[in-house]
Amino acid sequence: MVDLKGQYDKIKDEVNSAIQDVIDQSSFIKGKYVKNFTENLAQYLGVKHVIPTGNGTDSLQLAMMALGYKRGDEVITTPFTFVATVEVMVLLGLRPVFVDVDPHSFNIDPEKIEAAITPKTRGIVPVHLFGQSCDMTAILAIAKKHSLDVIEDAAQAISATCEIDGKTHKCGTIGDIGSFSFFPSKNLGAYGDGGALCTNNPDLAKKMELYANHGSSKKYYYESVGINSRLDGLQAAILDIKLKYLDGYVKSRVGAADVYDKLLHDTTSITTPKRLANRNHVFHQYTLQIDSNGNGDRRNAIQKKLSEKGIPSAIYYPEPLHYQSVYSFGVYKKGDFPVAESMSNNVLSLPMHTELTVNMQEHIVENLNIVLHTT
Repeated sequence: MVDLKGQYDKIKDEVNSAIQDVIDQSSFIKGKYVKNFTENLAQYLGVKHVIPTGNGTDSLQLAMMALGYKRGDEVITTPFTFVATVEVMVLLGLRPVFVDVDPHSFNIDPEKIEAAITPKTRGIVPVHLFGQSCDMTAILAIAKKHSLDVIEDAAQAISATCEIDGKTHKCGTIGDIGSFSFFPSKNLGAYGDGGALCTNNPDLAKKMELYANHGSSKKYYYESVGINSRLDGLQAAILDIKLKYLDGYVKSRVGAADVYDKLLHDTTSITTPKRLANRNHVFHQYTLQIDSNGNGDRRNAIQKKLSEKGIPSAIYYPEPLHYQSVYSFGVYKKGDFPVAESMSNNVLSLPMHTELTVNMQEHIVENLNIVLHTT
């Protein structure tokens, strides 16, 4: 699904040199490499404050801590996302409130948000899934109308953009706080775990930095209860190098998506990813929807046959979160979010990375067409 080794080979000398520098200086925790990356990422995103973290899950938790959410507060999000989005809410004693997704973008449907708002609602967490922005114009209008916070889960969408009132904004920089993951397979991926937060609000930035450092701004003196969430020097040095190449990585992914679109143009019983107006899709994943008779059986059989032919694929995600007892909260049941449920039965992601060649993609699509016609 990804070729991290091939990507590494192209920047091997730079990465190896940076790793050796970190080791030589023993600058493993905080230090200049973390500072440099943080400053460069802030400049790239066009924001005033970036707070590095240990991973994307911590980033989401720290955002909610900084906003002062209390046990019992409600936060609106989607059931069609990686578990981290909701996991941190539950750990903080918050109540996730699910809203169905848009059938074209995989993202939260703004038209369904207002019906989910109650007096206990504190915020909205739009997830920019697979690398394409949510409809942030609509979401911001709803948030303003109801005085709600917006925390963008941009774990899969660094460098994706959304146009608002004629101005282009990078995902993660639009709401009150943006949350990023640098898991190795991400468009900007570390060689281990890593994450970051961004905001233009200095008070929120100070709180997030404080909470990420055990609640301490002065060593051994504690202003609040915090957590330990740090981006280490080795990962920061690697990410700082890869940040220089990020726009090129995105261009490669978009080019690969263009090739897939062309090769699959005449293929029946599938839907290729939609690219919506006023947004750029950075294709963290290239996700098809396969007509699977409403239960996933055909999609699963297609995936199995592709695997037998040596073609990797992945299902993001095989069940929406409300199907799983730990996240149904005794409230949600099958049928509550029909679009998300349908997608879980139909989605299949093809290989998508910076090292794809046209020949590879032709081979993938050729075999996919064979399997589709025999399944």
